[in-house]
Amino acid sequence: MSENLIRGMLRAARKAGDMPMIIERGVARLRFSEIDAATARWANALTGLGARVGDRVVVQVEKSVANVLLYLACLRAGLVYVPLNTAYTAAEVGGFIADAEPAVVVCDPGKREAIAAVAGRARVATLGADGMGELGDLAEAAPHGFATVERGAGDLAAILYTSGTTGRSKGAMLSHGALASNALVLKDYWRWEPGDVLIHALPVYHVHGLFVALHGALLNGSTMLWHKAFDADAVIEDFARASIFMGVPTFYVRLAAHAGLTREAAAGMRLFVSGSAPLLEATFEAFEARTGHRILERYGMTEAGMIASNPYEGERRPGTVGFALPGVEARVADEEGRELPRGGPGVLEIKGPNLFSGYWRQPERTAEEMRPDGFFVTGDIATMTADGRIAIVGRAKDLIIAGGLNIYPREVELAIDAVEGVGESAVIGVPHPDLGEAAVAVVVRSDPRLDEAAVLAGIAERLARFKQPRRVVFVEALPRNAMGKVQKAALREAYEGLFE
Repeated sequence: MSENLIRGMLRAARKAGDMPMIIERGVARLRFSEIDAATARWANALTGLGARVGDRVVVQVEKSVANVLLYLACLRAGLVYVPLNTAYTAAEVGGFIADAEPAVVVCDPGKREAIAAVAGRARVATLGADGMGELGDLAEAAPHGFATVERGAGDLAAILYTSGTTGRSKGAMLSHGALASNALVLKDYWRWEPGDVLIHALPVYHVHGLFVALHGALLNGSTMLWHKAFDADAVIEDFARASIFMGVPTFYVRLAAHAGLTREAAAGMRLFVSGSAPLLEATFEAFEARTGHRILERYGMTEAGMIASNPYEGERRPGTVGFALPGVEARVADEEGRELPRGGPGVLEIKGPNLFSGYWRQPERTAEEMRPDGFFVTGDIATMTADGRIAIVGRAKDLIIAGGLNIYPREVELAIDAVEGVGESAVIGVPHPDLGEAAVAVVVRSDPRLDEAAVLAGIAERLARFKQPRRVVFVEALPRNAMGKVQKAALREAYEGLFE
């Protein structure tokens, strides 16, 4: 029996019939009854470009209905979908292409020349936010029938890149079985029900928007109110037509500060979910005070999808991420993987059918983060109560999460250190009122004439905008311990009030 993830979505689509699947600015852009033929056309377009079962398709395009069809067509054709952040520069995209070795690269029409220069042997096809472009034209003219490719639970459906602390990105391999397992568990755990309508304001190049939100709606046959980007005015206006909203903490900070957020505005909503970064207790409390709704905070990561969640029924406790999801085992362990007594901090390790299949072409990195008994070392420091409630209290890995997006300091440091006039640098995350955290570069100059503008200009073409530091500060020397390691904790303490 085929375990291709799209089969469950097509079944739900047939049941939903002519109901709108995506509504954008009040217009039904796609109906469930159209999905079978539409994904067939797009699958034919991809295979017409030479993509074969198991080939990778690298995608860097704006959020759109066409992008969703492209993803679903990859599943249907047995291809491996590789989404990239739209903010990545051509040089960064070139690195991902070199690693993934895709058969096809899909990019925005305006980036075609730059992407073609780094695409190697891959076919390059364009796709605009309006669905136009080379790939869109091929899909429009393609046949409406396509035999869904048989896939097993262990066959790859997607590769999502997550930067490493060494600066080299790691491609997390996600199988059809892992994605289906996670989506079906969340469908039950969060009580998706007939008639639910989802406000989709997240990007579709990472786990939260692509898998958690999109999969949930498709497997439930739920209409999505489509937002290209988050806008508090538009989201609050859509509360009257929806029942579920998923967002990163930054969204909730902005909503809680909006005059239109009231109990009346949110009266018809059933569920607010937050993830991708820690939700401040102050935000949780402010949102509840304004709406009467307690945000359901959950915890996940690229390598495992969703891992833990506060309960749908029961206490949604601020400052915690709830309990391990059904089928997921979690433990708090020491550096050797030995489980620690409940209550104290340690490294969170997890195991379950939602777990990734390893890092693409990096078996040594996979081995470093997997225990012999199958537990994955998340790198997050957590505590766990006697009844299993988890709180994330820190990060063992040197990671910054700004507005729900991961920034790995080593990658930024390498770019800054290459700027003329820089002696050395350390990049840290400090509290930010809107983003949760913001990256700050602490720089030692070799040229005293170097200023903040010159540093930022020097990395502008090398790093996506979201990775670039919000501030650059200069010091005579970086604090180090007896072993010569930079004391980033001391730097974070020194600059924690920089954005107050």
